[in-house]
Amino acid sequence: MISAQVLSTTTLSIGWLGYVPLLLWAGARTGWVELFADSRRQHLLFGTIFALFALWLVRRDFDTGVSYHIIGMTAVTLLLDWPLAILGGCLAQLGLLALGRLDLAAIGINGLLLVGLPVLVTEACAAAVERAQPRNLFVYIFCSGFFAAALTALLCLLLGLVVLWWDGRFAMPQWLGDFVGYLWLIVFPEAFINGTVVSALVVYCPDWLETFNRTRYLQAPWKDDEP
Repeated sequence: MISAQVLSTTTLSIGWLGYVPLLLWAGARTGWVELFADSRRQHLLFGTIFALFALWLVRRDFDTGVSYHIIGMTAVTLLLDWPLAILGGCLAQLGLLALGRLDLAAIGINGLLLVGLPVLVTEACAAAVERAQPRNLFVYIFCSGFFAAALTALLCLLLGLVVLWWDGRFAMPQWLGDFVGYLWLIVFPEAFINGTVVSALVVYCPDWLETFNRTRYLQAPWKDDEP
């Protein structure tokens, strides 16, 4: 997460110009009638928002104006599907804003990096898995859960560095070239937490996952060599 003090006004404005249409698009694609008619889905949404809010509170703030925390949006996207995942992430941001843990001006750019980008990566991975139509349950768990979360963390970190470098208001450390060795300390926890949550949901509550095809993954084993 990036504070407004290390970003230029132009970057903050671009963030809002990209984030607001994304929120409007997500709102337009959300099935509001089904949401209001299904109390279970409402509970999942509100519980997910609270979980994201609590997860984003557990972070390491640096004096330079940036902070690190687990994103968690991969599991949220697989659980709620992308429109509600985006709206839920925005509501979690508003919770941080209410506590003074997020700058109002920086909601847009942080929303694109920590909500929009993770949802896009997760949806792309889930779509690729769906096109392949594997019958192995672990393909879904690994590709849509572990791999998508790891790729999300990597891209969010790299794009965040690009934004800070582009503005030129953030003093880049001289040891940036050695930063690659620390990527595992960021990528692995993100992949492990999201992948573990997805695995638990697949085992205990597969009906909760909007992107999970129970007919394909949980049917009886398919035999090619039947007489």
